[in-house]
Amino acid sequence: MPASVVPKHFTDGSVTFKDGTGTPVTLSVPFTMGDCTISGLAQDALGRATNAYETRGVLVGLRRGAREYPTFSMSLMVPDLSDGSNVTPLDFIRKKGAYTANASTTTALGDVYTIDIVLTIEGTDLGDASDHTFTLEDVDCRADFSEGEPNTLTINGTIYGTITPA
Repeated sequence: MPASVVPKHFTDGSVTFKDGTGTPVTLSVPFTMGDCTISGLAQDALGRATNAYETRGVLVGLRRGAREYPTFSMSLMVPDLSDGSNVTPLDFIRKKGAYTANASTTTALGDVYTIDIVLTIEGTDLGDASDHTFTLEDVDCRADFSEGEPNTLTINGTIYGTITPA
């Protein structure tokens, strides 16, 4: 099937968090602002930096160097920050409240709690053969809270695993 010809925009997306248990605990993130950003997608599968080598101001070589890790960011409106039994995105990324039993997606690498994030972009309702996804594996998340109209939570993450667009 040919590539889609329908431009997608912020109302077509949804975000899901997943932990590392055998049957992942998931959270369809509510109240997202439609501003997800994935930065640092590279040609190189490992996301390695490009090192430029010069001699006396003349480019003489380009080589792959140390790995650079892409980043993720999104914002959402905040109806509730934390709750012992109900589900909130802040509790999910911090492994608190209803999510204290969550498992990291990177248990073999150390003690950092990471999650997988799936951005799904609607396609079938727009005539595409399927929906489109970005799967981000092993994301270490942090959050920033901002008071306003509405209060917002910005979730930022560093992606240490694979990024799979489909």
